[in-house]
Amino acid sequence: MKVQSLIDGNESFKDGKFKKYENKFLDLVENGQKAKVLFIACSDSRVDPVLITNSKPGDLFVLRNIGNFVPPFSPDNDYHATAAGIEYATHVLKVTDIIICGHSHCGAINSLYQNNDSKHLLHVKKWLDLGMEAKNHVENSIGTKVTQEEKLESTEKVSVVFQMENLLTYPQVKSRVKSGKLSIRGWYYKLKSGELEYFCDHEREFIPMI
Repeated sequence: MKVQSLIDGNESFKDGKFKKYENKFLDLVENGQKAKVLFIACSDSRVDPVLITNSKPGDLFVLRNIGNFVPPFSPDNDYHATAAGIEYATHVLKVTDIIICGHSHCGAINSLYQNNDSKHLLHVKKWLDLGMEAKNHVENSIGTKVTQEEKLESTEKVSVVFQMENLLTYPQVKSRVKSGKLSIRGWYYKLKSGELEYFCDHEREFIPMI
């Protein structure tokens, strides 16, 4: 896709969808956003949170990063983009739900099984450390008993669970979950079918949404 396509797309948006939701947009401008769902997804261009949930403007507060990872809470003075988003969603928007959505054919998870020492991917390599616990768990539990494709899918799903646990290292998140004001949900999106699965605490596995 060329940049001109994006410019043309904006013209189409203004004449179509913007007019359809014009009153909604004006309300969001005048009264601010009131999204009650924080949706943490992968930066993968094939995964669009608004598209796959058929959401409307103002419905979702979206955070996207490589691998839909959640770094553990770290109270230092460094730059923490994902942590800042989580804090804003919980402290300011007071969301009632946080969804971490992993997906099939994830490049970040696949990279965990590759040897990549590129000096040009310094920050990427460090970021991928957030998925290593999931990889190690899968390798220790199923090892060579499955195909590589099955191992990758298991790692994608297990990683979502570990990221859910990382969320609870954030004091405000843990406090609001404990008080019943916030729910944490793990989802898994299948690129080939468009289907969603969710992590069932009782079954301790991902099952079809419907």
